[in-house]
Amino acid sequence: MINQVLAAGFDTIELGYDTTIDLVPDVKRMVSQGTIKVSSLHNFCPVPVGAPYGHPEIFPLTGLDSRSRQSAVTHTKRTIEFAAEIGARAVVVHAGNVDMKHMTRDLIDMCLQGQQYSPSYDKIKLKLMMHREKKVQEHLDQLYRSLDELIPFLTQNNIRMGIENLPSWEAIPCETEMEDIFRRFDSPFLGYWHDMGHGQIRQNLGFIGHKRWFERLSPKLVGMHIHDVRPPANDHIMPPAGKIIFQDFKSGIRSDTILVFEPAPGLPVAEVVEGKRIVAEAWDIPISK
Repeated sequence: MINQVLAAGFDTIELGYDTTIDLVPDVKRMVSQGTIKVSSLHNFCPVPVGAPYGHPEIFPLTGLDSRSRQSAVTHTKRTIEFAAEIGARAVVVHAGNVDMKHMTRDLIDMCLQGQQYSPSYDKIKLKLMMHREKKVQEHLDQLYRSLDELIPFLTQNNIRMGIENLPSWEAIPCETEMEDIFRRFDSPFLGYWHDMGHGQIRQNLGFIGHKRWFERLSPKLVGMHIHDVRPPANDHIMPPAGKIIFQDFKSGIRSDTILVFEPAPGLPVAEVVEGKRIVAEAWDIPISK
């Protein structure tokens, strides 16, 4: 896998949440030899021992079940330790979801059927937002407890943690909650991870203005997942196959922003290389990650 990444013209990778423990020795060896650099790890990495598969939400930091939430904290700490061990700068996390019926999928299906501007679509979207509002605070309280434990550990290991924006409205935190978190926890080791595809899907479904919220949260930006979206929600493709106007996001990117391309498995290498060229041109920066 790493050799394929190198062949595509990249010299830095993000280790994903499906990195199994048996891959760790070879990754460490290649890092120590200078073959590859690791910019970031996607929680949970490596896959927790005993977990049936790798997934970023297998243990939620927002969980109402104390054992599940504590497992999330414990395994996030292990990801942080691994990040420090291999010289990565950041860890990317999914905080969790509100415990409720998942209705974002219904909205996507209605968009595909051409019903986005119908009264039925508005009714479902309003119902989704109202149900979430009733239940979200108890999950946020658990997230605050998790961050109280994690921020000192991040500081100790000199690793930044980016809370990723997620595409569904059930996800935690939403953009206003993200701002509240950064006011509550004013730490240089806690920040925002912006997923371009997720932000665009949220706009396509009528939840947010993608560019506006990126600009508002960019002062806390740790890094970005870069991919394009074919409306309404076909993501992890590379530009120019989608509809994101990458030039619109240039102003929020700093020299220390971690930039990670996140194509779908099996996407032709040529499409990834072309996507990298288009983004580098739009942002007027060299990209080798």
